[in-house]
Amino acid sequence: MVDLTGFIKSQLLEIIQWQDDSRDTISWLFPDDDKEIKNGAQLIVRESQLAQFVYLGQFGDTFFPGKHTLVSDNIPVLSRLKGWKYGFESPFKADVYFVNTRLFTGNKWGTANPIMMRDPDFGIVRVRAYGTYDFRVVDPKVFLKEVAGTDTNFRIDEFADTMRSRLVSMFSDALGAAKIPVVGLVGRYGELGDALLNVINPKIREKYGLELSTFLIENVSVPPEVEQAIDKKGAMATLGNLNDYVKYQMGQSVVQPGGAGGGAGGPMEMAMGFAMAQQMMQGMAAGSAPAAGAFAPVAAPVAPAASGIPELLGPAEAAKLMGVSEADVIATIESGDLKAKKIGSQFRITRAALDAFLKS
Repeated sequence: MVDLTGFIKSQLLEIIQWQDDSRDTISWLFPDDDKEIKNGAQLIVRESQLAQFVYLGQFGDTFFPGKHTLVSDNIPVLSRLKGWKYGFESPFKADVYFVNTRLFTGNKWGTANPIMMRDPDFGIVRVRAYGTYDFRVVDPKVFLKEVAGTDTNFRIDEFADTMRSRLVSMFSDALGAAKIPVVGLVGRYGELGDALLNVINPKIREKYGLELSTFLIENVSVPPEVEQAIDKKGAMATLGNLNDYVKYQMGQSVVQPGGAGGGAGGPMEMAMGFAMAQQMMQGMAAGSAPAAGAFAPVAAPVAPAASGIPELLGPAEAAKLMGVSEADVIATIESGDLKAKKIGSQFRITRAALDAFLKS
């Protein structure tokens, strides 16, 4: 009589485990080589792993890290699916999928083509963005059903394009819904990435059984013409009030050697001379002489400068005196900071009004 004990034993699985030495495998089907699992077999699930039993296309029991002895008490779902009324004593066949639950870091995402967004300042703008994300499997049944399927060795690169497209789509939708101006994106990458996690995770958890722990935006770029417009907008914001700028330019002409005109007889010195002459005339009218050094330092003799200024000046003449453009002078007049009379279609500025503006 032939002893079949050894043969039968060799056809039974006694230890089921996954010794993963890769860094990019998400799920792996244990190769049973058409063997059956015996009652009392050992299932070893390591840290950052879980094991999912599948019987005839239906999900059975899920096992988390630890050493498990497979008996009817700890496989209730499989017992019900297989129809064991009194627990199993004989070997059985089932697929065992191991799923890697560790954090997969440094995955890249980015816009293959520019996405369109509406900006309150620049209208429709084409935006490109890229960054990285970290994820892990949180629902093995959804992941195996919707992503890995019957793949015996599912790796990250098989899913990278799908995840990238999904993330870009959700990034575009969230950016449009948030209505954040393009200039507001700069310097807020971390804040925006954290906010997007709350939008992305519910969707990919339900659809793929995955969850992102980090979603980083490394850069958001716009076309060169929009960059130039942003630069100009920033310059104007830095410039501030035009009238303050005019006064600042005048002050710079005083403190810089030579003034705006490049010499002691330049327009700025003429304007300052005019103001000092006005003060001297007011002091003489009051019957008192100016104190020595009251008007020092004087860059140039004031009498010729004062005598060279007419009673009424046009915007162009005032602009030369102040060292600014004619457009700046007109804008200052229209704002009301510089008093002027309109004679016909032309503005005329009195010496008194110019003097008051210079003192303000």
